[in-house]
Amino acid sequence: MNVLWIMADQLRWDYLSCFGATHLDTPNLDRLAARGVRFDRCYVQSPICGPSRMSFYTGRYVRSHGATWNGFPLRVGEPTLGDHLRDIGVTSTLVGKTHMRPDAEGMKRLGIAPQSTIGALVSQCGFEVFVRDDGTNSSYDKNRHAEDYDAYLRSHGMDGDNPWEEWANTAIGPDGTAQSGWLLESAPLAARVPKEHSETAWLTTRGIEFVEAQDPTKPWLCHLSYIKPHWPYLAPAPYNDMYSADDLPPVVRRDGEHSHPLMQSWANTRICQSFARDHVRDTVAPVYMGLIKELDDNLGRLFDYLETSGRMQDTMIVFCSDHGDNMGDHGLGEKDLFYDCSARIPLIVYDPRATADATRGTRTDALVEGIDLAPTFLEFFGGQAKPHVIEGRSLMPLLTGQGGEWRDVVVSEYDYSTRDARRDVGVDERDARLVMLFDGRWKYIHVEAMRPMLFDLEIDPDELHDLGGDPDHADRVAQMQARHFEWTRQHHTRITRSSATIEQMTDEREPPGIVIGYWNKDELAADGLPMPQHLKSG
Repeated sequence: MNVLWIMADQLRWDYLSCFGATHLDTPNLDRLAARGVRFDRCYVQSPICGPSRMSFYTGRYVRSHGATWNGFPLRVGEPTLGDHLRDIGVTSTLVGKTHMRPDAEGMKRLGIAPQSTIGALVSQCGFEVFVRDDGTNSSYDKNRHAEDYDAYLRSHGMDGDNPWEEWANTAIGPDGTAQSGWLLESAPLAARVPKEHSETAWLTTRGIEFVEAQDPTKPWLCHLSYIKPHWPYLAPAPYNDMYSADDLPPVVRRDGEHSHPLMQSWANTRICQSFARDHVRDTVAPVYMGLIKELDDNLGRLFDYLETSGRMQDTMIVFCSDHGDNMGDHGLGEKDLFYDCSARIPLIVYDPRATADATRGTRTDALVEGIDLAPTFLEFFGGQAKPHVIEGRSLMPLLTGQGGEWRDVVVSEYDYSTRDARRDVGVDERDARLVMLFDGRWKYIHVEAMRPMLFDLEIDPDELHDLGGDPDHADRVAQMQARHFEWTRQHHTRITRSSATIEQMTDEREPPGIVIGYWNKDELAADGLPMPQHLKSG
């Protein structure tokens, strides 16, 4: 059995028809959902690329693995999914993006050469690399990892110093001049790259090539990780003008919505002020939809291949995103923060085994976290659970219809120390922390050094009314604060000893030869303990 784990970057849960979207049709993801389980309430551990992915790849909360922002390295020695699977003979291979930044200082301190076998795995978040493409960085960034795609474009006649920039991220305006995809006004223009050579199409082909190359007698996990629909919001024809502003769902915001000082400062940043303008959203969001449609079309090509090759019968297929996109909702742009448009993601799991037949085509509103995938994959491949290391929970009970007790709250974290709003509100970078807890109705957000936020999603599903400063909800705030404190008191870093080992150490008391607190030999004998070896002759 194998796993194909597909991840899209910056994809909203509510822009897929299988999750209820009526403004966009995604038939190929719908067909996957019809064969698997749709998880309707799945939340990421941070609503930003890097830390979210590090949580997916470790099965651990952000406060546990410590890579709290994009470009913050995952420290050397942090166990990853690839490590856990490699221990049981399963390879984990990357095709696409990870946003991983290696801990170069840590490797240097420990004498680990980046080019060595261990160094390469540490640098790639535990994955072996079939192809890596982090894409959306400038050519001056040594961590861009887009050389393979650049070479591919050149081989098809699309040359230049930086083919990704000059073809995938550049359009030709009506006057015949090149227009940068970084500028939002360019969004409706078609990217220079033809659709058959786009990043999405290329990664799909590379994913198929990886599967074709595998030994059918050896199990594998492939992480097929797409760049899109992440910005730059530029799509190849015909996806660039497939939709218009008339196709968009109503924007979610209200006048005077933000009463919290941090949110007021956040809404004043350039990105948010830009996307709060109706004409910007009306220009960009249709192209965002086009990028999603392009992704779904290519997934159709991938799923067709899996069907005809027979791999659909022996491969678990998981589809998710690393976070969403605010896209003008709440007057915000980009991802960030804990509104459902950003922190809630689509998750579909198809398990080919007969044990999952009872749940095919069903949905669940169980509270699920991104960190639940790592233990799910480990159990799928027959590995032993590692709850002292992996903080997520295996989804197998939900996939097989066994039910049972499940979590009552999900947790997400956000380090906004590098954001402009932090300085605007006068918060020290060490205190720029947000923690969200959601129990299925109440969404509570701890804001260090400031008052909390609180939303009642039962009566306010659009999250338009912050109740955190309302005296009438002081009791609810106190209850959620207590739940947050309970979570912080749990072990998050005691990972070198399992519970079974600790129980054994408790049973064995002190190490052999160590005697503490006994008055004489009779007390030792009464507890069934032997005399220290060097005293037995006496």
